This record gives sequence, C-alpha cells and structure tokens, in this order.
Amino acid sequence: MSPTSPANRAGRLGVGIVGAGRVGPVLGAALAGAGHALVGISAVSDASLERADAMLPGVPVLSVPEVVERSELVILAVPADELPALVAGLAATGAWQPGQLVLHTAARYGTDVLAPALQRGAIPLAVHPAMTFTGTSLDISRLGEAWFAVTAPAPVLPIGQALVVEMGGEPHIVAEADRAAYAEAVETAVSFSSAIVDQAAGLLRGIGIENAGTFIAPLVRSSVEAALARSGASTIDVADLLADTGGGFDNPPAFEE
Repeated sequence: MSPTSPANRAGRLGVGIVGAGRVGPVLGAALAGAGHALVGISAVSDASLERADAMLPGVPVLSVPEVVERSELVILAVPADELPALVAGLAATGAWQPGQLVLHTAARYGTDVLAPALQRGAIPLAVHPAMTFTGTSLDISRLGEAWFAVTAPAPVLPIGQALVVEMGGEPHIVAEADRAAYAEAVETAVSFSSAIVDQAAGLLRGIGIENAGTFIAPLVRSSVEAALARSGASTIDVADLLADTGGGFDNPPAFEE
C-alpha cells in the first residue's frame, strides 16, 4: 500500500456510490456529513433518480464506470445477486485502480466476492448495516442505533471500522467464514417478523378490524421488546417496524436494494 493511497491519507475521500436503491444514498449522505466529498452516483430507474436527487442533491449522476474512475472510495450498494458479476465485469474492463477502496453492502458476502478488484490493486471492504432502510433522510438518524458487520483483511480492518463510526454506527467484526450465517440471521429476523405481522393484520381485517396495523401495534411492540430483552438487548424502539396503515414491514432487508 503506497503512502499516497486513500487508505493512508489523512484527508477526506472522494466517494462514489454504485446503486441508488434505499441503502446507497443514505450511506453516501452519512459520509458526506462526516466531511467526505461525493463525486457521483449511478442511477437508472425513475425511482432511483428521484431518490438520488432527494438524498444527494447536486451530486452528479454518472455511469458505473465513471463513478469508479472518479472515486477513491467506491460503495457498491447493489442487490447481492448482482454483486459478483458487477465486480468481475469492472475488473475485466480495467476499471479498478490500485489503492482504491471498494466497499460492498451485501450481507451474505465477505471480501472474497471482491477478489477481482483486489487482483487489480483495490482494497476490499465488506460493510453491512444491520437495519432496514426507507431510503429517506429518516435513516440517517437510525444509523446511530445500528450495528454494522465489518469484514476485511486484517491490515485494512481499521479502515472499515472507521468508516462505520463516521457514518454514526457501531462496527462489529464478522469473519469471512461467518458471513453466510450472519446473512441468514438477518434475513430470518426481517422476513419472519414481516410475515407474522402481515398474517396477523390480515386475520384482523378479515373480522372487520380495518385499522389492523394500529390495533396490533402495541402487542407487536411489547412482544418484540420482550423477545429482544431475552436475547440480551436492553431497550429498543420498534415503532418504525410497522407500516403506517397495513401493519406490515414494508421496508426491504438492508442487504436488498
């Protein structure tokens, strides 16, 4: 690692975001709040373009190769299923740069998925925020309550931890071999909670209780808080886990864009 690489530089980084789903713009906004410069974001659909404009006003919307070319830190906030092909494709075109930080947000992968970038001299980081995202500014404050799973080679692990702290979160090291189990735990927590609430609300609506979400909210909150207390959590605010009207969890898992 050269003395002038981003990993060794004391100043701020030029950050590029690949993916304008619910996660990327929020992390970009958090890093911008910590003083980093946002050099670009990739967005294609109307929804992603609107989100990029709302969360990161004035940040250029660029193609993926342009984002990578301009960035010292590239955040790959794309669906997990798309990540391997994206990393390999950019490596095949020679897009990755020596000393460039490459961070992905997929829960199921560690840094092995970034091997094509590493072979080009990039520095791999796997950082997953364990929270659901709305894709709005509301998520910025929620980052302060979130734990982030951090996986990286030992020499650069402090970089991933420092970036998490700058985003307001708490880093927790997860070994490469444990990422699959970690992802399963996250998916189980989100999907089962969502399915159970949706099912209960549907049953209530079936017997004429139209405001099912409001009706069931106190029960769900107290039950979840009790379960979390048994698992070691002290307190939690789960009010935002319920949809405003339907009673379901309408936010996708953090590892899905």
